[in-house]
Amino acid sequence: MKIAAIIPVKTFSNAKSRLRLPASKKEELCKIMFNEVIKAIMKTNIINKIVIVSKSKDIISDEMVNVIHINDKYEIGVNNAISIADKYVLRNGFDASVVFPQDIPLIKPVDVISLLKWQAKKLVCIVPSKRFDGTNALVRMPTNLMKTHYDEDSYKIHLQIGKRHTNNTSLVLIKRIMFDVDNHNDLKLLLKQTDKPEICKAIRNIIY
Repeated sequence: MKIAAIIPVKTFSNAKSRLRLPASKKEELCKIMFNEVIKAIMKTNIINKIVIVSKSKDIISDEMVNVIHINDKYEIGVNNAISIADKYVLRNGFDASVVFPQDIPLIKPVDVISLLKWQAKKLVCIVPSKRFDGTNALVRMPTNLMKTHYDEDSYKIHLQIGKRHTNNTSLVLIKRIMFDVDNHNDLKLLLKQTDKPEICKAIRNIIY
């Protein structure tokens, strides 16, 4: 099984407009969250390639293994970024793909492994956001089974479309993947978590 992880990354300086933070602090926060997602994926040893679609190439470091950067020159939205990655994934013969956002810092390798333990000829798995209005992970097998619809209530849309394509469509509740950071209340809640105390400490040092 050849699996690709797709991460669409909005330029850190343009991301998280709802956070009441100075631009420099927001960029540091985005970098920490993005790096946590990458590290969790790399430690699983079941993802063959991590496909980063972003206008910014400098977010990729030498420590990142099996990572490819694809330029998102115009940065016109998540769905467009994923469609760019989909072309690479399909062209290179991957059996499945999983889309993750850049802002789920509590994710751990065990969460990725749990999400990818299911296998079938046709499969869709969706992890919603904690508010059940977005999609924080989307598994598609085969990789071109369906297009993405990241907008309002995207998890419901993905669930409906997935069911049209295959009976093997599931809503998967994985707490740490569901926890994303969109606003200041999310930040406050994040700092109360105990899953990754060292990351919470680093974020606290940034925002206070």
